[in-house]
Amino acid sequence: MNPNDSYEPISVFDIFKIGIGPSSSHTLGPWRAAQQLIQSLKEKNRLGDADHINVLLYGSLAKTGHGHGTDIAVQLGLSGHDPVTIDVNSITARINDIASMKKIVLGGLHEIEFDPNEDIDFLITESLPYHPNALTFLVHLKTGEEIAETYYSVGGGFVDKEGEQTSLVHAAQLPFPIDTSENLVHWCRKTGMAIHEVVMENENAWRPEAETRQGLINIWKVMRECMFRGCHTEGALPGGLNVKRRAADLNKKLLNNKTFSDYNAWIRAISQGGNNFKYTLDWVSCFALAINEENASFGRVVTAPTNGAAGVIPAVLQYFLVFVNGNEEEEKIIQFLLTAAEMGSIFKKGSTISAAMGGCQAEIGVSSAMAAAALTECMGGSQRQAMMAAEIAMEHHLGLTCDPVAGLVQVPCIERNTMGAIKAITASQLALQSTPDFAKVSLDGVIKTMWDTAKDMNTKYKETAEGGLAVNVPLGLKEC
Repeated sequence: MNPNDSYEPISVFDIFKIGIGPSSSHTLGPWRAAQQLIQSLKEKNRLGDADHINVLLYGSLAKTGHGHGTDIAVQLGLSGHDPVTIDVNSITARINDIASMKKIVLGGLHEIEFDPNEDIDFLITESLPYHPNALTFLVHLKTGEEIAETYYSVGGGFVDKEGEQTSLVHAAQLPFPIDTSENLVHWCRKTGMAIHEVVMENENAWRPEAETRQGLINIWKVMRECMFRGCHTEGALPGGLNVKRRAADLNKKLLNNKTFSDYNAWIRAISQGGNNFKYTLDWVSCFALAINEENASFGRVVTAPTNGAAGVIPAVLQYFLVFVNGNEEEEKIIQFLLTAAEMGSIFKKGSTISAAMGGCQAEIGVSSAMAAAALTECMGGSQRQAMMAAEIAMEHHLGLTCDPVAGLVQVPCIERNTMGAIKAITASQLALQSTPDFAKVSLDGVIKTMWDTAKDMNTKYKETAEGGLAVNVPLGLKEC
């Protein structure tokens, strides 16, 4: 790759974002868009002039927005709350206050009249051409003027503002610009570095290495806390489908009804249970279920690369730490997350990580590929074996549709995380026992195929709840 060519610099912290469930594109993205609107009004010195706001949701945001909490996310963003720091237990009360008072305090500073039932419009028959996940804010000022800003939630919590060139952070010139897996192979061969080492060098262009390392450990802490919480929380998921949480019951069954208030004690108990195939398989499924049950309950999760696929990477990393490595080693955690993030970045650049654009292959498929590559490198595989693992994982997710029942990230989304995790482990094992020289399909080839498939896929299978299981499962049916 010519270093002078334009490229899209994506940090590990762009791929892994701390946020609130249930969806990165339908919840986190609109939340961030609302925050950007507030910031825009402040920069224009017009926040105090706002008299009324209408929110227009288009395309997939309109069709599945209620189930994904898009309306809730927009209100919280307009109110000045941040998804990284908000007390998740306060969300319901805050939303109820806005509904009952019919008022909202913009940015926590300026109160205006606001009725969610009247001022948030779900335009289910309208779409904007740039991306299916679009929302427009119409700000009516006391002067009679109107400000209109349109945003696109393009997957994984990334947001593009209409009329502005996308800028992902960052003016930094990375030492190893990467758009494709071929670029990555080039830099690995030229430097002799492993994938995670190349990625860390790029991250150093944005911040000191110590800061990156601490940030990644914090990302893992949020993942594992979410996993622990999900494994110890019973009941039904919100939204009306009455889907029963299963991770807590499975956790108790595997640990003979023992319960733990401490994460480390819980992990020690799991480790002491052995590592036979069935036991390990059950735990990988339990880890993935736990995170995505939390995600479906407006819990705090990490996009990996999306909320709907948030369980795959933590489940595979936890599998490695508990059943392979035997301890929670910081170096391996950092290595895993750096490698996984680079795979996610390459998929985003060459295809999409938005289910509204590409179906569930863009979420579970990409997360499985990310986890497969990361696991392979942590297991001692070469750079090309890691990329081979990513290719294998995606190859066997090609064409996977996104068909959420009732527009909720529950059926079949939660179980799909368990499948993505297991496929990642299988792909890694295959790659570790293979020679990449003899591979018939390249990672770039499968990424191009994924994008071709996405373009050919019927729109009803792209997170609209208009096809597949979404129309063939009676509402109210419990996930079995």
